[in-house]
Amino acid sequence: MREIRNNKKAQDEMVGFALIVIIVAIVFIVFISIYIKKPTEKTVDYEANSFVQALLQYTTTCEEDNLENLTVQKLIFKCHDRDPCDYRNMDPCVILNDTIKNVARASWDVGPQNSVKGYTLTINITEGSEEVPFLNITGGVVTNNYRGAIQDFGKGWDHIVILFNAYG
Repeated sequence: MREIRNNKKAQDEMVGFALIVIIVAIVFIVFISIYIKKPTEKTVDYEANSFVQALLQYTTTCEEDNLENLTVQKLIFKCHDRDPCDYRNMDPCVILNDTIKNVARASWDVGPQNSVKGYTLTINITEGSEEVPFLNITGGVVTNNYRGAIQDFGKGWDHIVILFNAYG
């Protein structure tokens, strides 16, 4: 009888020891997985949002009769209306495209070794109840890791949505 109790006690101790080993292993795995998943440097939302806001206020080379240079925001409407710039009768869509590309290229240093691998900037215009793609500019590589910003504004019946994503 005494031998059965000793075996039972030994089995209980072995089960307890096995449970402790399992718990320690689980904790070890959790710490290893946290260590392996080092936080990567990401472009945070406020940077993308600040970029979009600054871009909309950026002054372009498109001039009005009063020699006022238009902002990107005003130039979007001028391009949509196919209304040439007053000074030198320049195409507002060409100026818009070139300006956005140059500002994005200067603002976002993209590359495989950089924290920002690429970006996309899309401008859509709502005509009636339908959203129509208007302009799409990309640079670098698109990844699954991104931060973005969205800005919408309107003038009359036109409603414009700007989507910007910076990929890490």
